[in-house]
Amino acid sequence: MNKNMTLRLIPALLAVAFSGTASASGFQLMGEQSASSLGNAGAGSAAVAENASTIYYNPAGMTELGRGSVSAGLVAVRTNFEFSNDGSITPGLTGDGGNGGNWGVVPNAYGSWQLAKDWYIGLGIGAPFGLKTKYDAPWIGSAHSNEFDIKTININPSIAWRAADWVSLGAGINWQRIDATYKRAAGTNGVPILTNGRPTIVNGQVVTYPNGLLPNTSVKLEMDDDAWGWNVGALFKPAEQTKIGVSYRSKIKYTATGDVSVSGPSAAVNAGGSSNIKADIDVPDTFILSLSQGIGDKWELLADVSWTGWSSIPYVDIVRTSATPAYASGSTAQKLNTKFDDAWRFALGANYKLDEAWKLRFGIAYDQTPVPNAEYRLVSLPDNDRTWFSAGFQWKPAKDMALDVGAAYLYLRDANINNDLRAEGKGLVKGSYNDSAWLIGTQFSMFF
Repeated sequence: MNKNMTLRLIPALLAVAFSGTASASGFQLMGEQSASSLGNAGAGSAAVAENASTIYYNPAGMTELGRGSVSAGLVAVRTNFEFSNDGSITPGLTGDGGNGGNWGVVPNAYGSWQLAKDWYIGLGIGAPFGLKTKYDAPWIGSAHSNEFDIKTININPSIAWRAADWVSLGAGINWQRIDATYKRAAGTNGVPILTNGRPTIVNGQVVTYPNGLLPNTSVKLEMDDDAWGWNVGALFKPAEQTKIGVSYRSKIKYTATGDVSVSGPSAAVNAGGSSNIKADIDVPDTFILSLSQGIGDKWELLADVSWTGWSSIPYVDIVRTSATPAYASGSTAQKLNTKFDDAWRFALGANYKLDEAWKLRFGIAYDQTPVPNAEYRLVSLPDNDRTWFSAGFQWKPAKDMALDVGAAYLYLRDANINNDLRAEGKGLVKGSYNDSAWLIGTQFSMFF
């Protein structure tokens, strides 16, 4: 294997390792960043600063960690997306697709080191976004999607400064990579009938296939890109047992490139539809405000409110960047109409210290979906508002070690869908989804 190929393969393998299925609204991964935060449903995420995972939620929290801390863990996610048909119109397709959810495992790793008296540096590695839906194909929604898979990896060098006993500031830069794969059955809207490898023209007009599906023909789109972003945070301690954290993570602007490939019984159709592609996408920014309030020696109460700017993705246009026998460069290969709205998340939690070795965690959260209504709900993202029920524990086998285990059940309201793509030859998917998810995470931390 040559050096150039190796350099391209390494980030791709890392992205596979950091794949997962969305736990927060949209395709954001919040619970997967830390098992300790997972046990509290994310409550107090930007304020608690009890291990190096604070690098993700609020880098200013590194000033609370002493000379140094390392933390690593993984979170397993099981999603369930079960579709019930209620009036879909997709000629030639039947079946409910089975369970479109699946298992995903997302690792995370963090390290924080004291550089000088009031200065700290750190490094975080995680996956802020991810999603996978996969149906038993063919099914009634195959022309909309058979499989949709987004993977990310984020590498986040950070720095923090204790400006005074009561306030610390932090900042970081983020290198992030995204890989996306989308598979569906091929619709016929606007697909030219080829003769000798060229579009058939009658009376000066290009002749296209009748609106419907191309038999036994599928479309696969693959794209990737890497880009840069930034994050900042502040931690305030107005009283001995009170901490207030605020943090912000920027949008990251991608111009993903790749290819679309058509496979089926017609070599002419395959060649006519396959090309290079690109798409511009801005993954959203996030703001977090958190509170941690100690009560006596045993209790710690936590609260969290966060906002995610999902309106940065009103749609995704995937355009061709090379010509084919059937399509010109610059023509649309695929359009995803998301119409996402900005979303809020609210969380409350508590920690109870049994003794020096054991701590119990509890949490509940309400997480808004960015999906505006049934008309814009995608079979590739059958998302809805969700409520988190979380619990966990921490065990400290020694003063400088901690093992955290957290779990959460996500209850989602039934998600109605009425997505009409008949004008594109992909049919109408109408019905509802019964959705839910489980998250189970573990994390080991050491302090120096």
